[in-house]
Amino acid sequence: MSETNEKAVRAMRDFLEAVGVDLEARGMEKTPERVAKMYQFLFNGIGLDTAPIWGETFDAGSDGMVAVRHIPFYSMCEHHLVPFFGEVNLVYLPEAGKVAGFSKFSRLVEILSHQPQLQERLTAQIAAAVRHDLGAKGVLVTVEAQQLCMTMRGDLAHGTRTVTSECNGVFRADSALYHQAWMILGGEKS
Repeated sequence: MSETNEKAVRAMRDFLEAVGVDLEARGMEKTPERVAKMYQFLFNGIGLDTAPIWGETFDAGSDGMVAVRHIPFYSMCEHHLVPFFGEVNLVYLPEAGKVAGFSKFSRLVEILSHQPQLQERLTAQIAAAVRHDLGAKGVLVTVEAQQLCMTMRGDLAHGTRTVTSECNGVFRADSALYHQAWMILGGEKS
């Protein structure tokens, strides 16, 4: 295990002992190592640039909007380090028909969600990356998620889902395009 990982294991061991967990109990002996390894995976998007993921782009020969819906994700709330998870939907208007492979959008969401996050920031980062990295004329993104910090603590609001949206480019400037983008994502929202 690397030096950084050993540091995380020690820190997890210290943390668990500090909150009263008996690490000598059956099944708990390797918990600090497992948790450190899990968080290393959950945060493997930290510091990654999204631009290289797109690879080759294609000329679609079309000026129409492109939507990618129901991209699953999970992330960790930066306030309590508990999960939030749900789906991302996005629509973009390509510049001169320049489109990317559909799987690239899942990879984008994975990179941006694999770091301590806020749902609002994640939504904005996805929209900004599609606009910047692909040179899209405009992007509309929605994220619908369950926040476990709302269901595991505080108000215990089981089943509550939060929805965030972000738009940029021509979708901000042209209300007809904005409404058309919402329709493509499944219905006009106000």
